[in-house]
Amino acid sequence: MRVIHGWKGLGEADRGAAIALGNFDGVHRGHQKVIDDAREAAARLDAPMGVISFEPHARMHFNPEAPPFRLMTPHQLARRLGELGADRLYLLPFGVEMANFTDRAFAEEVLVRGLGVRHVAVGFDITFGKDRTGDPQAMIRYGAELGFSVSVAAEVDEDAAKISSTAIREALRAGRPDLAQRLLGRPFAIEGVVQKGRQLGRKLGFPTANVPLGDYAAPRFGVYATRTRLADGRERGGVANIGVNPTTGEVEPRLEVWLFDFDEDIYGELIETDLIAFLRPEERFASVELMVEQIRHDAEAARAVLEHDAFSWNRRSR
Repeated sequence: MRVIHGWKGLGEADRGAAIALGNFDGVHRGHQKVIDDAREAAARLDAPMGVISFEPHARMHFNPEAPPFRLMTPHQLARRLGELGADRLYLLPFGVEMANFTDRAFAEEVLVRGLGVRHVAVGFDITFGKDRTGDPQAMIRYGAELGFSVSVAAEVDEDAAKISSTAIREALRAGRPDLAQRLLGRPFAIEGVVQKGRQLGRKLGFPTANVPLGDYAAPRFGVYATRTRLADGRERGGVANIGVNPTTGEVEPRLEVWLFDFDEDIYGELIETDLIAFLRPEERFASVELMVEQIRHDAEAARAVLEHDAFSWNRRSR
């Protein structure tokens, strides 16, 4: 899959796609329906299948002081869209120019003159253009006028609740990675480069790989059973603390994951960690010794969760 930054001056090979339009933060099950519609249109029209997203997210432009809220990095977004069959990812810069496009100007300048789209797939609740004046009906009108077809994906729900990026963030804040997984269609995962810390965990007998949360929506601070993908593709179960480490000296919010049955130097490598289950809230212990004892219990609990999760997954896959 090709990642294309912008919409101006594109070669013909990168124009004429059937595209899915949205922010797609998380690529949750509702987003996947829009992407499915674009893929079906691409097959019907014998066109490339593309996805339009925006980087930075519009919220970061309009409210730069807002707390971190992202569900995935651009790297994760591109990888996930490739898995779903996208040929092109158009990452459109969201700045003053984009923010000032009317809905008509966006359709004319970006979709038609820039990308030469043949089909646009949108969700039932999409808004676009300055002051969010564009909606699915407006896109249908512009398509009929400007020469591209349009599909509108219906709402997807889970137990009568709307699937949305907001609902996933709320599930994570509540310590419900299981609910976030149902809404996403896969576990929520934190990706980042392993940083060197004080190496206190190694001295205490449980070396951790430390990854800052950065722009991620912060899950509930606490201890999780996890599954981590290493840079070379190997996977390891583990137990992780997400938080500020109040017992040994507070730090910026980060993921500290102890990978089971693993003892290799991975500083500076990119890893991705799935949150499988929430075990307990983050605590301030009266002593390091009490903290270490609890971590041993947490590791046992995490191993039991991961063993059950793997067994359940194998049964579902048959």
